[in-house]
Amino acid sequence: MINEQIRDREIRLIGEDGEQLGIMSAREAMKIAQEAELDLVKIAPAAKPPVCKIIDYGKYKYEQARKEKEAKKKQKTVEVKEVRLSPNIDTNDLNTKINNAKKFISKGNKVKVTLRFRGREMAHVQQSKHILDDFAETLADVAVVEKPAKMEGRAMSMVLAEKR
Repeated sequence: MINEQIRDREIRLIGEDGEQLGIMSAREAMKIAQEAELDLVKIAPAAKPPVCKIIDYGKYKYEQARKEKEAKKKQKTVEVKEVRLSPNIDTNDLNTKINNAKKFISKGNKVKVTLRFRGREMAHVQQSKHILDDFAETLADVAVVEKPAKMEGRAMSMVLAEKR
């Protein structure tokens, strides 16, 4: 709330350079703000009495937007990369997939390891679980299992995340 929108009887006023001007009526505070050619802005509406500050509202909004933008820059989005395997994968192919997963994890992404079953392979689901277990065991030095292996339709998948 700014200027005339502030309808409280008493407010605690903070001057433009941060010093406390005490508790006064909203009208008096409004006069002081107009004399300084600035805005009266309610910054803590929950306090008793509410806290208002004399500031340039346009500049205040600009500073807030800049801070939000800066915070957004520092955020890192975590992607989920997928590595697909099949039940009859060869050891060299498996090693290649493990190296890819290591690369993804070192970049800070999560890795979803999916073991795809096609046709008659569905009969040997339990024997193939060891492939995912071995995969997780090999990456144990850099990754931790975030979501254990679980059947989802015709595929068994687990999620690995970077070790903290």
